[in-house]
Amino acid sequence: MAEQYYVVREDLLPDGILKTEQAKELLRRGEAATVHEAAEKVGLSRSAFYKYKDGVYPLEQTSRERMATLSMDLEHRSGVLSKVLGMLASSEGNVLTISQSIPMQGLANVVVSLDVSGLSGPLSDLVGQLKAIDGVKRTHIVGRS
Repeated sequence: MAEQYYVVREDLLPDGILKTEQAKELLRRGEAATVHEAAEKVGLSRSAFYKYKDGVYPLEQTSRERMATLSMDLEHRSGVLSKVLGMLASSEGNVLTISQSIPMQGLANVVVSLDVSGLSGPLSDLVGQLKAIDGVKRTHIVGRS
């Protein structure tokens, strides 16, 4: 099922959604070092922050190119990185940079920055699909802009 988006006037939004965006702004500006600190400053529970964080953006932010940086630990086996890159391509993610560490103890860390403005689904779904690839031991989003 395709996601639907709505433009809603700020005064109609529930407090939890507004406070989530306020907390994200504190984190972006460096006025809070952790999610816990940002949530506490705006009077929001961390669970509410995590519930809304990937779905709340100011309107002007949605029209700009969106980028995400993913960090992954991959088994040092032939074809694992190729499968990851294939998944990114099939999800319409445009890889901007890629950096791979030297494998240590059978794992290599790979950091990928990609343009996610054209993704065929939510970024969280892509992360889940990457985690499901045989040989991917860990995947998480380390940054978004």
